Amino acid sequence: MSVKLGRKEREVLDPSIPARPRLADDVQVHEPAQEGAPWIIQRGSGRYLRVGADMARLGRALDGDRDHSELMSDLGPKWTPQALGYALGELQRMHLLDDGTRGRGRGAPWVKYVPPLTLQITLLRPARLLAWCAPLLSALAGRFWTMLAVVIALAGPVSLALNGGALALALGSPLPLDVYAGVAAGTYLVMVLHELSHGAVLSHYGGRPSRMGVMLLYLLPAFFCDVSDGWRLGHKEQRVRVALAGIATQIVVAGAAALAALPTGSEALLVFSVVTYASGLLNLLPFVKLDGYLALMSHLDISDLRKRAMIDARRFVTKLLFGGSYQAELPGLRWAVPYGLACLVFPVYLVGVLALSLWGELLRGLGVAGTLAMLVVVLLLLGRLAFGFLLRVHEARTSGASPWRIGAVIAALAAGLTALLTTVQVPYVISGGYHYQQGRLELVVPGGNGAIAPGTEVRLLRNGVVLRPRVGSAVVASGTASSTTAPVSVLLPIRTEQDLPMTVSAYPLTVRETPAERSGAARVDAGALPLGEWLVATYLPGAW
Repeated sequence: MSVKLGRKEREVLDPSIPARPRLADDVQVHEPAQEGAPWIIQRGSGRYLRVGADMARLGRALDGDRDHSELMSDLGPKWTPQALGYALGELQRMHLLDDGTRGRGRGAPWVKYVPPLTLQITLLRPARLLAWCAPLLSALAGRFWTMLAVVIALAGPVSLALNGGALALALGSPLPLDVYAGVAAGTYLVMVLHELSHGAVLSHYGGRPSRMGVMLLYLLPAFFCDVSDGWRLGHKEQRVRVALAGIATQIVVAGAAALAALPTGSEALLVFSVVTYASGLLNLLPFVKLDGYLALMSHLDISDLRKRAMIDARRFVTKLLFGGSYQAELPGLRWAVPYGLACLVFPVYLVGVLALSLWGELLRGLGVAGTLAMLVVVLLLLGRLAFGFLLRVHEARTSGASPWRIGAVIAALAAGLTALLTTVQVPYVISGGYHYQQGRLELVVPGGNGAIAPGTEVRLLRNGVVLRPRVGSAVVASGTASSTTAPVSVLLPIRTEQDLPMTVSAYPLTVRETPAERSGAARVDAGALPLGEWLVATYLPGAW
């Protein structure tokens, strides 16, 4: 029996929906993986949508052979024109219907950009490798190996505490290049194991990790393993374990390194253990798409938690500033707004502080080209912030906010920002090094700096990897710099048998407190600058 649609009923359907709709070629409908699990509609390799049984039945019926009347007839009496129109509209809005733009059978791209600042490069498809390792993975999931891993993880911090003297020396002294190389190699190996652990646990529960590779996460290098297939798992506890598997692996490896360093006091093992523990703790932060966020989202069983919380936070700020009426994405989550605000601010901190600090010294060493590269990054960051603000203004206007209030708030914000940049004073500290040159103590910096003036205070420090204790003090004797060479170990915490010279600017110093070491790090207290000048001087010293 076929159901005929009248003119009014046909108007319920979006005219852009095909007369005989079908799912796109890269869309699949998955049955529940186990009892109690939801139906899943998968788009591509990384997009999973939970749906009810009725929507899943509709998806399976969208083969391109049935028109709207035949769909309603086959699906049953509950599928009215209104219900069908709404469901097809939602599927089209989520780009699940065939629009002729996506090729049949095309897999996930090898290079993928994920807004706002993540670039992923796929290196391998790990599903087959992990399936081959399934017997080993099942054995490691046993109680004995689990208890052993817990013991090692807990014993690691105790071992570091017992080795406190050697640890302080390792973190507060320059290290040989071979130690850096060993720590770097070990760190990248652990990062690979971290990502494989996600895929291994997912495979253990019956899922399939789709791809694995390297990425730039907010300009910071990292690895990734796509475990989006975990949304097909029936129990949220399983998804939490998938999310935390990498951190668990890191903590166990860090504990093993700390235990191995206990009898020897090895610099490499101690630094490697601390770096691995710190990386694991960083991954627990739930404010960016790291493991801690995935675990939190899985535990709450709320898809796109971070994205929806940020929408609520933006709307809260927009309403606070401009007024208007807005709908909440997470009305049942009391802490959605503060959490969303933290998610908005933390990426700015990652890019503005950590990433620029990581790349800043390297780029500044490239002279004009490096300064231009830093300028491009800073302008992109400022441009994104400005674009986000304009979107908030547009949203306020479309939500009923008064244009007079919007204009007044923009003027007040501009005046406040100008006052902040021009009146707030921030201490300006210049980083450099010191060494003795022909019996004379000199301050050396990678390039000249007009803020280094006669009489400026200079703190002389031990050039440690993390800890930099004070070893002496001096003042600048002359503000005129001379171009010379100095060992690279003066500016970097490196211990080498042969001096590796680099070109620097040198300022003569008058010693106040003789340093215990012939060379090390230096910090020049160059007074205070208005916040705007301080930002330029810190991140764009060449331009300043």
